[in-house]
Amino acid sequence: MYGKLEKAILVGLHKTSKQIRNTETDIQESMKELSGLAEAAGAKVAAIIIQNRLSRDAAYYTGKGKVEEVRELCLQLDASLVICNDELSGTQIRNIEEILEVKVLDRTSLILDIFAQRALSKEGKLQVELAQLRYRLPRLQGIGKEMSRTGGGIGTRGPGEQKLETDRRHILGRITDIKRELEEFKKNRTVQRMQRQKSQIPIVALVGYTNAGKSTLLNELIKTHKDYSQEKEVIAKDMLFASLDVTLRKAVLSNKREFLVVDTVGFVSDLPHDLIEAFKATLEEVKFADVIIHVIDISNDNYEMQMKTTMQVLKELKVENKPMLTVYNKIDLLGKENDYKNKEDCLYLSAHTRVNMAQLLKAIEEKLVDHRFEVTLSIPFHHGNVLYDLKNKYVIDRMEYKEEGIELALQLDERDYKKYQNYFI
Repeated sequence: MYGKLEKAILVGLHKTSKQIRNTETDIQESMKELSGLAEAAGAKVAAIIIQNRLSRDAAYYTGKGKVEEVRELCLQLDASLVICNDELSGTQIRNIEEILEVKVLDRTSLILDIFAQRALSKEGKLQVELAQLRYRLPRLQGIGKEMSRTGGGIGTRGPGEQKLETDRRHILGRITDIKRELEEFKKNRTVQRMQRQKSQIPIVALVGYTNAGKSTLLNELIKTHKDYSQEKEVIAKDMLFASLDVTLRKAVLSNKREFLVVDTVGFVSDLPHDLIEAFKATLEEVKFADVIIHVIDISNDNYEMQMKTTMQVLKELKVENKPMLTVYNKIDLLGKENDYKNKEDCLYLSAHTRVNMAQLLKAIEEKLVDHRFEVTLSIPFHHGNVLYDLKNKYVIDRMEYKEEGIELALQLDERDYKKYQNYFI
């Protein structure tokens, strides 16, 4: 993060043609989100400009006249950065910069910059760099002038920072190298996943829009586990893209069954395609989840759009038909904690104040119940270690002392069903 905040002007396009019409609400919400993204990147928003046009201008995005107006505003407000709300071509970036004489970013490069700042793991940094290079490759001619002039700041940093003079061959070579490194990470995850599958521990994946409260929810779920410690919590802040790297933690249901909670990167509207592609390997964990929890910030006025955005990404990952729980989070911010009625596959809760967290755990348990087998076992008295293991892992429905041993009625997972078959009655 740079010490001095860059002063930015945001520019959006309100399309008014019948074929591609946006509503006034759409553009206002989109610009509000762009403002949040700019602040997350470290910019101070000095002004917001919205241009009404039938369609985007092929050369100047909003039209040359509006760009001239933005230039005057940059001079008045001493703004060094202009951020456009749509993805621009290299030609558009070059044309706009020739008039403005300040750095110009589009929505995609802004999101990529935030990811560059927030990625912590080596894999995460490589994924961001890959997305940045893929974005910059077709725009080398357009963004070259801007990069050589500014030399730093929002849109130019991160693992994917390259000098404008870098030729296409070098970038393609670097992309090949990154893909090779990421393939190694993928192989390691595959081995780890196979080990988890052998252990028969179910996986519950948290997905949703950025800042919906997924990390806070994960932190509350893992408190159920006996090995919980504060060090195992993930960063949970009221900000866009507070966490990027996929995290797995253990939690426990009321029936003593362990499960893994997976926290994933948050989505955002118009999430760059290159970024989705780069993070698909990481998001593969969602593909192998037994249950997906779609977390929604119900306190956000635009939560329905956020729901649709998340579902669209899940469709791209081809996991939209997996068992899913829809969780409307942050009901504490609405002051109506008791006004919501939970339904099947749909719960209202507050991860922050723990309202209805018990109901969520119960719903997860019901989703996973299909993987259990009801059995009755007879454990000889001299096999006390087996009794000890079963009592620690499961809720015992019935336990009776008989002449030949201890009789237990309980539900076993698939692995233990095979393991303890010799004790079946």
